[in-house]
Amino acid sequence: MTTSYEALKAHLATIGDLQSALALLSWDQETQLPPGAAESRARQMSTLSRLQHEIFTGDETALLLEKAAHDLNGADYASDEASLIRVVQQDYELATKIPAAHVAEMTHQESLAHHVWAEARANNDFKKFLPALERIMELKRQEADYLGYVETPYDALLNQYERGMTTAQVKAIFDAHRPALVELIAAINAAPQVDDAVLHRNFDIGKQRDFGLKMIEAYGFDFKRGVQAISVHPFCTSFSINDVRITTRFEDSFLNPALFGMMHEAGHGMYEQGVAQNLEGSPLASGTSLGVHESQSRMWENIVGRSREFWVWALPQLREVFPQQLEGVSLDDFYKAINTVKRSFIRVEADEATYNLHIILRFEIEQELLNGTLKPADLPEVWNSKFTEFFGITPPTDTLGVLQDVHWSAGLVGYFATYALGNLLSVQYYEQALKAHPNLPNEISQGKFDTLRQWLNENIHQHGRKFTAAELTQRVTGGAIDPTPYMRYLKTKFSAVYGL
Repeated sequence: MTTSYEALKAHLATIGDLQSALALLSWDQETQLPPGAAESRARQMSTLSRLQHEIFTGDETALLLEKAAHDLNGADYASDEASLIRVVQQDYELATKIPAAHVAEMTHQESLAHHVWAEARANNDFKKFLPALERIMELKRQEADYLGYVETPYDALLNQYERGMTTAQVKAIFDAHRPALVELIAAINAAPQVDDAVLHRNFDIGKQRDFGLKMIEAYGFDFKRGVQAISVHPFCTSFSINDVRITTRFEDSFLNPALFGMMHEAGHGMYEQGVAQNLEGSPLASGTSLGVHESQSRMWENIVGRSREFWVWALPQLREVFPQQLEGVSLDDFYKAINTVKRSFIRVEADEATYNLHIILRFEIEQELLNGTLKPADLPEVWNSKFTEFFGITPPTDTLGVLQDVHWSAGLVGYFATYALGNLLSVQYYEQALKAHPNLPNEISQGKFDTLRQWLNENIHQHGRKFTAAELTQRVTGGAIDPTPYMRYLKTKFSAVYGL
């Protein structure tokens, strides 16, 4: 390989190490940092983010990129070399638009805001979080201006998570399936309801954790290259292909949050662990978009984890762990319970049918916040009003409403839409895997998950960031993102559960 390309890779690896150190500080912040260290951690993270940004946007990066691009002119589009240059050029173009001082200030505010948000959420105190939220939204509007946009500032931030996708495209996708979603939910609500009381018995947290870890290890999450911890809001992060971290939130009176949350985060983790080893240490060594990332977590959480086939294998094992709680509970009873459709306040606990409505609500609110048509101080009132409009119920507290998500405290504006896009892609990708391997459901019923995981490794994971979500989806499905398969999946599944 050319000397210029190797020099570029070495330079980018140094920048990547700084980014990994920053991610490690963030992981520690969300899992075990003492409250009194919040200010010092904010300073440390601010310094690292500034240094990483300054080095990446410096003249050396531009020079190395130019030389490598010249030497590799004509390389195959899908090659590692051409892909690295193409993706880094895109990253560089965006990064150089944002001043290092802004990056440092944004990181500092996000670090401080996390602890304020966690305390505000615990105490149902939106006013405590309001100043931090106002400052973050101000900085995100500035960031959108730095990045530039044609139609709406939301485009600039959305592009950071879904390269090449616009707000208008997301809205069109949401509008295309929202009426069918509302119609399905109405039909379910009119049908005899499912009893999910079995999920709300007392479940020892230690036993929950052990069972959940056993399930995701069976999926293929590699604990030689990954760990699990506890946090206020579940998440996945990675410092390398070989160092992937997931977290879980537990409740002793509800089985779903930790169990399916662990499956969800393991899906993210297996994506990161599945990136080709030869991309390790490069900017390509991560998932290509958050929508594609979410497709992996939702596939393992829902399409696999909430399938009847999975529980043919897993329920006998769960009965061994919780014999008293599950005494007399049949497979049919349990399957229906974990697939209950119920209007609920908490997004991460929402069922498959109502989940995308939670996202559409946030998508609309974020745009108003960013455009300045909604002031952060008015957010609880607007949130509750929209929630009532969408779901017919009103959050009794801000903890169950506007304070439930960690994202805004972390500056992740433009992120929420990717969750719904991931739901749609999860079904599109799974249908392709099923075409290639029609015996998948039978394998799942036997606790055999390697066929699906290896198909995902080969067709999605190994490529890292080489292709955009649109390019990858075209390669995998032969078309674009499409809500039709998702709605077909939901209608088939819930017609059986509710006898529609």
